[in-house]
Order: sequence, then structure tokens, then C-alpha cells
Amino acid sequence: MTAPQEPSSFPPPPPGYQPENPAQKRKKWPWIAAAIVLVFILAAAFGGGDKKVDSTATASEPSSQATVPRVTAALAPAISAAPARTSIPPVTTAAPPPPVVPVTAKPQISSPAVVPAPVRPQISSSQRNAVRSAQQYIDMSAFSRSGLIEQLEYEGFSTADATYAVDSLTVDWNEQAALSAKQYLEMMSFSKSGLIEQLEYEGFTSAQAQYGANAAY
Repeated sequence: MTAPQEPSSFPPPPPGYQPENPAQKRKKWPWIAAAIVLVFILAAAFGGGDKKVDSTATASEPSSQATVPRVTAALAPAISAAPARTSIPPVTTAAPPPPVVPVTAKPQISSPAVVPAPVRPQISSSQRNAVRSAQQYIDMSAFSRSGLIEQLEYEGFSTADATYAVDSLTVDWNEQAALSAKQYLEMMSFSKSGLIEQLEYEGFTSAQAQYGANAAY
């Protein structure tokens, strides 16, 4: 006995159906793969050409993205550059000036006036001789001023030369009156009043005669 066959889940093939040979299926795959590769090659060729055209088009036409940076770069300094703030220097109050101290003027010390030495006048030879003769008479005897001038005139000098010679001497006439009074008393006796009169006669003044008489008595 044969074992009963299990019913198949697939429907029976239609009449006239011939199963495909597995060898024929394997021969179709290489052609399909070659067709797919050819399609990709053609697509790449046409697609590359479009890309070249697009690249040339994009290279010739300026892009909006390229122009925007140029415009912004040109306008950036004008827009972003803010006006520089002028620095205001701090206001400093100046210190008050120091008080002005009045300068007192120093008193000017006047230098003592220089008095020039008196210039001696040029004397003549007659005046010089009169001075010498008057000094010799005073050294020998007592004379009054007027009596000595008369003595020089008696010697032949002019009144001007005799007066110049007597006045150029340094003589104490009171002392000359006292010497003359002593000389008179040595020679003779005189009263005091008579001695005063004698001295006045010799040319002494009243004051000089009284001084001489008082010195001799």
C-alpha cells in the first residue's frame, strides 16, 4: 500500500505550464546588471554636463551671497563707525594767587659829597718873597697884623703882596699882643692903661691890647 499524499497548499499549475530552467535564470542577471550600469553612465554623463553648465552659469552670474558681503563691507565703516567722543578735560579750579606783599623801597643812602681840595692860586715871586720876609719878622719880634703889613710895605713890597703874605701866615694875634706887652715892660715902666694904649698904637685891636696887658701884668 502506498502512503496517502498530503494535500499541497499551492494550486496546481495551469495546463501547458513549463517550469523555468534554473540555468536560464542565471543567464538573465548579467544583462540586467549591464543595463543598470549603462543607465547610470548615461545619467552621470547628462548630469555632469548639466553641472558644468550650472557651474559656468553660477561663475558668470554674481551670486547674491557674494554681493551682500561686498556691500556690507563697504558700508560697514560708515555704519559702524560711531562719532568719536571728544574728551572734555576736567575742569580744575586754579589756586588763588599768593598775596602780593608790598615791597618797601629801601632808603637811598646818599654818599657824602666829595669836597674837592681848594686849588691854591699861582703866586708870584714877589708874593713868595713877602711871605718869607713876614715869617722872619714874626720869628724875631712880636707884631700886630697891621704893624706887620706896614713893615713889609716899608721893605718895598706892595700893599697887595704885603697883605697876602701876612694873611697866609698862621698867627695867634692875642699871643702876639701878650709878647709885645712883655717886651714893653722889660724896657720901661707902663701902667696898665698906658700899656693898653701903647699896644693899640702898635696896631692891635682893643680886645687884643687888653688881652696882652692882662697877660703881662
